[in-house]
Amino acid sequence: VQLVESGGDLVQPGGSLRLSCAASGFTFSRYHMSWYRQAPGKERDMVATIASTADSTNYADSVKGRFTISRDNAKNTVYLQMNSLKPEDTAVYYCHAKEVLWRFEYWGQGTQVTVSS
Repeated sequence: VQLVESGGDLVQPGGSLRLSCAASGFTFSRYHMSWYRQAPGKERDMVATIASTADSTNYADSVKGRFTISRDNAKNTVYLQMNSLKPEDTAVYYCHAKEVLWRFEYWGQGTQVTVSS
């Protein structure tokens, strides 16, 4: 099983980034997918979640209206489009997979997003 994140970078405030998470080794379409983030000295928090069939999404209040989660089940990939980035969005972003019956879950290794001028 692998979840490989990419797309993290250094970006100025107000900028945009798109994170990708490529999944392999499990039946992607049977997993709800999420993005979490963890800033230094803080807990890992959920940022956005998308259902296995992509028919529902959920966002942390701090990113609503700025971030969009999506998935392509044909490509086994989940995305996080991040717009209007703020310094407080700086964190390591992790991809998370949870099986629809909650029996299994997996984490990626994380990708660093830094928002700074």
